[in-house]
This record gives sequence, structure tokens and C-alpha cells, in this order.
Amino acid sequence: MLAAIAVSQSATDPLAGLVLGDVPRPEPRPGWSTVRVVSSSLNMHDLWTLRGVGHPPERLPMILGCDAAGYDEDGNEVLVYPVIADPDAGQGDETLDPGRALLSEQHNGAFAEFLSVPTRNLIPKPACLTFDEAACLPVAWGTAYRMLFTQAQITAGDRVLVQGAGGGVASAAIKLAVAAGAVVYTTSRSADKRAQALSWGARAAVPTGERLPERVDAVIETVGEATWSHSLKSLRPGGTVVVAGATSGMNPPADLGRIFYLQQRVLGSTGCTRGELVALLRLLDATGVRPAIDRTLPLNEIHQGFQLMIDGRLAGKLVIHPSGPQQSGTPR
Repeated sequence: MLAAIAVSQSATDPLAGLVLGDVPRPEPRPGWSTVRVVSSSLNMHDLWTLRGVGHPPERLPMILGCDAAGYDEDGNEVLVYPVIADPDAGQGDETLDPGRALLSEQHNGAFAEFLSVPTRNLIPKPACLTFDEAACLPVAWGTAYRMLFTQAQITAGDRVLVQGAGGGVASAAIKLAVAAGAVVYTTSRSADKRAQALSWGARAAVPTGERLPERVDAVIETVGEATWSHSLKSLRPGGTVVVAGATSGMNPPADLGRIFYLQQRVLGSTGCTRGELVALLRLLDATGVRPAIDRTLPLNEIHQGFQLMIDGRLAGKLVIHPSGPQQSGTPR
């Protein structure tokens, strides 16, 4: 089968380590299922792997891709929960299992025609979602759902700042917060991305670092150093910053004086549980909210997709079709 494989890592030339090649189809194993992948989607996690961030080189080669939707062995339409973990080891929360692994970390990922995952990780794909839409959800939208509703515990009427409109998690957070009845503010250096955020229902979209019309109850932070100071200054006393990424740098000035004096809370968040992903699907079914898809590409053009991500030219998700853009049929 055709697959996109990370064979080496480079901080300065990450795409040099990405190759397309034929690899064996996954072998059946007890407790696991084989999925024919119809749609998968690109995440920053894939780029970090190629850059050597958080992924030991001894785990290479590795098929990349964290998100997948397709068909199980019986022809059922499924969405793949991407965290391979033991909930009991995380006190009921898979994301807290010290041995957890996202697809493509310890197990081959979804940029291939076939994928093998624990059967528990298969979730029936709702009929209201296309394969492309479903494949955008597990990592980016699952992360945004947990940040908003589990960690920040937003409710209708809350004021929410989403830093960095246009990214996969940020676009999901904007749409989900609006759907929940929150007043949403967002930032971006790009006028086009600010305009798009307004079309998704944000009340205001301002250039990065610009003062907001009011302080907010919660900040959704995935940018890091470039926006950290603005995030803290935009937050009301007692408000919450939820951090699930730091694409511009990991070590901003902490500003501990502001945090303790204003009793601000800083919470980390990683991925989502299987239960949260199911809850997200129910929310989308109830509200009609759908992921923003920038474009789709066949697997053999995945290098172009990575370059678009590197250049910051995506507004929403980029979907990959490992087996072509078919939307129907049964496993071969």
C-alpha cells in the first residue's frame, strides 16, 4: 500500500525526511481492527515529527498522520479515535495515561491506504458528516472541545479569546465557542484570516497583540511566545488560560506577578478522551457546525500540503485522500 513515511528529521528542512513509498498492509492482530482510510487530515503534530520535536529518532521510520475516517473490515463507516492508551492508567482519562501515544508516535499513522488501531478506537461515523469532515475532527476539534468545555468550562455568554485564527485548533475553537453561545474574540496577523473568523461568528477579530474591547473569561492559547503576554493582559481577574500548543516558542516570560495577583489560572490540555470525541460529534449533529476545510489533496501530493502548512497559507484543515477522493464503497 502507498504511505507517507517520516524517515529522517531536520529542524531546517523537514520535508527532506518525508517520502512516499509502498509498505506492507497491516497484519491482523487480536483486539485490533484494520481500517481502509478514505480521508485523513494534516496536523502540526506531523510537522513537529519531521522537525524532530517530541519524537525520538529511534522510532523512525514511521507512517505519519493522526486523523482518519474510513471503513472497518465489515464495511461500516468509522471515525478513528487517535489516542492509543489505557483509561484505567489515567484514572479514567486516556489523555492522562503516562504511556499514551497519539497515532504516528509509537504506531503507524493514517497517511496510508490502510490503518491498524485497537478496535476500541473505532467510533461510528455520523451520517450527517462526510468522510472529509469527520477526518478533520479527532486531533484539532477534539483538542478544541476539551480546551473549551472540560478545561475552561465555558458557558453561554462567556467572553473567549482564541489566539491565532486560521489554525486547525483555533478555527475549531472559534466555531465551537460561537455554537455554545459565547462571545468570541480572535487575533491574526492576516487580514484574510480575521475576515474569515468574523464569517464564523466571532464578534471581533483584531491584529495580533491589539487590545480587545473587553477582558475575557477564557483564552484559548496554542501560539505561545508571540501571544502569551497579550493572553494574560486580555484575561479578567480569576480567568483561565488554556494552553494546548506553542507554535511560536515554548518559553515566554511567565509574568507570575500578574498571575498570582489577579488569581488567573493557567491550565494545560492535550487531545481529548474518547468520550469527549463522541460528545463533540453529538454537538456537531445538534448545531450543524462543521469544520472549515481549506482544500483536499491526494496522498501523492502531500509534500505540497506540508509546504502550505509551513508557509502559513492554510485557513482551516487540509484533507488528504490516501485512496483517492471516493466517498462510498466497501474495503477492498
